[in-house]
Amino acid sequence: MSAPIAPPPPAIGSLDDAGHTLAITLRKSLLAVYHDGGAGSATPWPGGLVITNNHVVPGDAARVLDPAGATFKAAVVTRDETADLVALQCEGRLPPAFPVRIEPLRVGELVYAIGNPWGEHGVLTAGIVLAPGSGRRADGSFTPVRADLRLAPGNSGGPMVDASGRVVGINSMIIGGVAVAIPAAIIAAFAATAKAAATPAGYDR
Repeated sequence: MSAPIAPPPPAIGSLDDAGHTLAITLRKSLLAVYHDGGAGSATPWPGGLVITNNHVVPGDAARVLDPAGATFKAAVVTRDETADLVALQCEGRLPPAFPVRIEPLRVGELVYAIGNPWGEHGVLTAGIVLAPGSGRRADGSFTPVRADLRLAPGNSGGPMVDASGRVVGINSMIIGGVAVAIPAAIIAAFAATAKAAATPAGYDR
């Protein structure tokens, strides 16, 4: 009887190693957001604002929890109900913003989602891009990013990133087992408008 073939040792720099390293890095910037009706995730954006979903913060204010466990107040600067986005201005010092990728995604590309499902910080899931999404059309509509990764309650407002850790979208919902995210190009334009409307001196409520 022949001996069973032993599995090869994991390669240095394997996909497992890359995913683990990425999770550690992303958790350093991922935020949680709370309001009277529930909780979700939030993404620090270049320029000093925090981006999350419109449905995560239905009122004018919320509380934001940073990765170190500190909680601080946040006020809504502006929202886009059509794109399911809201921009928050916070009173505390934010962790580093995630890098952002505006370049189009490719079908089949590996992406990750990180968020706070079930109240657990920094849960990472992986999948591939099914549809890359689009920018705004003349009528204001756009096509969201779709990927075959898992989302759960609490993931909303967290980032979808590529294998380099760059934000390619903000996770919004899951439909028929498919994750749906707002494309980074849509968020970047929204954030630029929000920054212009933010209080120059910072949080003032």
